[in-house]
Amino acid sequence: MTDDRTDSLYRNRLLNALSADDRALLRPHLRLGTLKLRQELEQPNRPIRRVYFIEQGIASVVATTMGRHRVETGLIGPEGMTGLMVLLGNHQSPSATFIQAPGSALSIDSDALRAALDKSETMRRLLLRFAQIFLIQTAQTAVANARLTLEGRLARWLLMTQDRLDQNNLPMTHEFLSVMLGVRRAGVTEALHGLEGKRAIKAMRGEIVILDRRIIEKRAGAFYGLPEAEYERLIGVARV
Repeated sequence: MTDDRTDSLYRNRLLNALSADDRALLRPHLRLGTLKLRQELEQPNRPIRRVYFIEQGIASVVATTMGRHRVETGLIGPEGMTGLMVLLGNHQSPSATFIQAPGSALSIDSDALRAALDKSETMRRLLLRFAQIFLIQTAQTAVANARLTLEGRLARWLLMTQDRLDQNNLPMTHEFLSVMLGVRRAGVTEALHGLEGKRAIKAMRGEIVILDRRIIEKRAGAFYGLPEAEYERLIGVARV
């Protein structure tokens, strides 16, 4: 169904950061829908038909190597949007985007978004700021993958996931974790045991419970926080 609300706040922080006039350009084209676990929002090298402003849940951007290994390169939740290639003037991406934590989103046809961007330079500037933040996130992921231990990488990823879900119980499976971290399931189990031994988390079947965020932050160290700080600097709208 289409979005028929007035100019009340959205759960998506990026939509909230737009001016009332810019939201009015998008509102007739926004369609509220459910995001199902593992739902594909974008396929590699295929046209991006719709762009999603996530209201609840998490989308994962995943790159596939020539050897068919999948590795996550970025997370998108209620702070942002998918379809950044559309924003940058392209129509497809070499990466896949799918839902790793179910929820809901307001989506818009890619052509309708392009038309709105052509009408509003302020909208274009704001959304490009998010694209910049996402590029910083992917760069930090590359640095973390090169410098952090597997346990540290898991800690960073758990913090980013909790930020977007805003809850202590994170619906996660070993299969997803192995994709997110780019390792075998045995490595995931070892990293989980490491954080459990520090009493930072409790790992259960299909779920990870955050027990002590401070321990997790210490384990992730300086490799967590830069994209988050840039978001507050460049966009900075309060959570709802």
